[in-house]
Amino acid sequence: MIELNNLTKRFAQHTVVDALSFSVEPGEVLGFLGPNGAGKSTTMKMLTGFLTPTSGSASIFGCDIRTQALQAQRQMGYLPEGAPCYGDMTVRGFLEFIAEVRGYRGADKRVRVDTAVGQVELESVLGQSIDTLSKGFKRRVGLAQAILHDPRVLILDEPTDGLDPNQKHQVRQLIKGLARDKIVIISTHILEEVTAVCTRAIVIARGQLVADGTPLELQSRSRYHQAVTLVGEGPLDDVALAALPGVAGIEVNQLEHSLTVLAKPGQVIFPQINALITQQGWAVRELDVERGRLDEVFQTLTRGEAL
Repeated sequence: MIELNNLTKRFAQHTVVDALSFSVEPGEVLGFLGPNGAGKSTTMKMLTGFLTPTSGSASIFGCDIRTQALQAQRQMGYLPEGAPCYGDMTVRGFLEFIAEVRGYRGADKRVRVDTAVGQVELESVLGQSIDTLSKGFKRRVGLAQAILHDPRVLILDEPTDGLDPNQKHQVRQLIKGLARDKIVIISTHILEEVTAVCTRAIVIARGQLVADGTPLELQSRSRYHQAVTLVGEGPLDDVALAALPGVAGIEVNQLEHSLTVLAKPGQVIFPQINALITQQGWAVRELDVERGRLDEVFQTLTRGEAL
């Protein structure tokens, strides 16, 4: 497992990471969230041994990142933001180079490279120089070098940043496949990444932990949790909806003939609304129940407001 205990990093008088503590178990895909400048990348760099903490501790399966750095690094794969590679090398040449750096030779090297290539589906571009690849394939090359030694921990910094929707989907499917028997930490400011691939999310702001839970638990903190949106063929009676038990308020969109009915905390209002629609004979084109809006929760948490 990964354990952080009061991990802190200061640059001069500026505290970037402030007494951060949490643990991650095998099989978890942890979304590490925060606005730009929150301390996400600095935390990742400390975990991977690229930066030395000012105070506190972190360990990877019992190996302290300060006193047992090499032992800890052997157990992790790291995809930094931007996926830096040697652009003039071919994909195969680059991965063979990384395998040799990792200490593999002969048949072991071939097996490691071929396995990583198969996992991230790079067969079609093995002979191409990395500079000629699309962003999506460059990201795959970065993932391949990170998993080449079959690490127990995979740390990915902004793994889908700059990719188009199809490329994002491909990379997310790869991450899901890799996560079955590993710890995966994804540092991101892209909220859709959390609901797409993560089993748990941590939110930090100003270097401090402000929330820790499953994506559904975080969504349930939204004012839109259990909200019901109705889109009608014509005007809808918001007064009748507002009178229903459990309703906290209504947001009206006149242009789209839609209403979003907000639920009081802990209340489920869909059955009452559905019954009212039938009773009134309203022509409703769409009827949706929301889990909650993660972007609203994120904004509230990182602005320091209470939920």
